[in-house]
Amino acid sequence: MDPSQARMHLHNTVLVAITLQLSLLLPTLMRLIHRYYMKEPYHTSILSGYAWVQELLHGHPERIRTELGVHKEVFHALIGELRSMGHGDTKYVTLEEQLAIFLYTSVTGLSIRHVGERFQRANGTISK
Repeated sequence: MDPSQARMHLHNTVLVAITLQLSLLLPTLMRLIHRYYMKEPYHTSILSGYAWVQELLHGHPERIRTELGVHKEVFHALIGELRSMGHGDTKYVTLEEQLAIFLYTSVTGLSIRHVGERFQRANGTISK
């Protein structure tokens, strides 16, 4: 093989290697772009965490005890005590929902991700 053919062979080999690497890299790059720039809402349940807590508070008395481990009167007493200690609603989460998140996590032992799904909240919100 003369030097010209050797250079052409090396050039073709390099092009094949670059093409192969790009074909492996592009799908991953496209997934990252889609994930961070074309966000799709994750929590889309019609029943928000707030609505679920309201359903528990206004529904059958045993449901709140089953789900949160306390009777409705105890739940209201805890809310009153927390408010008297200076706790309150945050910008997006009511004190009632915050307490329900804590109690539900304590009763079920579920992961932050699973509790977030139940309450339709981000993992960071649940962990606070």
